[in-house]
Amino acid sequence: MTPGDQPAPAGTPDPGTAPSTAGVIIRIFIYAFFCWFGMLLLAPLFYAAADTLITFVAATFGAAAIANTVCMRIYERRSLAEVGFGWSGASARHLLIGAAASAAAAALIVLLPALLGLATWTRSAEQPSGWGTVAYTFVLLLFGVVAEELMFRGYGFQLMVRRFGAFATLLPMGVLFAAAHSSNMNVSWIALVNTFLWGVALGWCVLLSGDLWLAVGIHAGWNMALPLLGANLSGFSMRVTGIELQWKVSPLWSGGSYGPEGGLLSLVALLLLLAGLYKAPITPQRLALLAPELPPERSPS
Repeated sequence: MTPGDQPAPAGTPDPGTAPSTAGVIIRIFIYAFFCWFGMLLLAPLFYAAADTLITFVAATFGAAAIANTVCMRIYERRSLAEVGFGWSGASARHLLIGAAASAAAAALIVLLPALLGLATWTRSAEQPSGWGTVAYTFVLLLFGVVAEELMFRGYGFQLMVRRFGAFATLLPMGVLFAAAHSSNMNVSWIALVNTFLWGVALGWCVLLSGDLWLAVGIHAGWNMALPLLGANLSGFSMRVTGIELQWKVSPLWSGGSYGPEGGLLSLVALLLLLAGLYKAPITPQRLALLAPELPPERSPS
């Protein structure tokens, strides 16, 4: 099914099944508090024994899991998996489609400029490379992706869509997603605008697929492809293959030290990705928070 065929059940608010506006605001506040307090509590536990990136990933993952689990159990009487991590054949397909599409988009905006002589690779001695480094980095990035999708497209996001509708949720959550990256190294206003647009697109993908797996796949494919190609990722330098991408074009296009997400090439990749997803075989699932009145057996297979 393509987006044009989808009935978009998440696009309009349903006051009949959602809590009142005041109730939603209270729940969002509590959810945000658990996210904030969880990171505040967990970060010092990892900081003494790990570097900054590991500390951030571990604290974000733990805080997001706690916040979603607590709110889902208290307010919805549901499990964490029902926030969008239910597994099915469609879920696996969405994960693979997302990862393949975003990795291809990332590869295109790196390999095509390289073929045109606008970028080249040099040997990097910053970090050791090898299969062990690649596997370790990929596991770390995957946990980071799941953490961010849970935090920004999980309980709070879905509850807002249920009460206020898609448009009134996608934009502010995109702003929040960008704000969360505002302290990254070498960040720029273009990087923040791009992150906002990616945040909106990832939110749209959750509503399109009815699960978190498509967004996780897109996020993970992109985050894993760039380091493999020697590019910086959101201001972080991860030379997992021992090579470093050197650009011969303006940072306006390449993103400079922040990586492609800080330049206009990221916008090109996003547009290509969305165009590809428009024709992808996406089978909408039922997010429990957006259709709580439907019994599980009516979920699309």
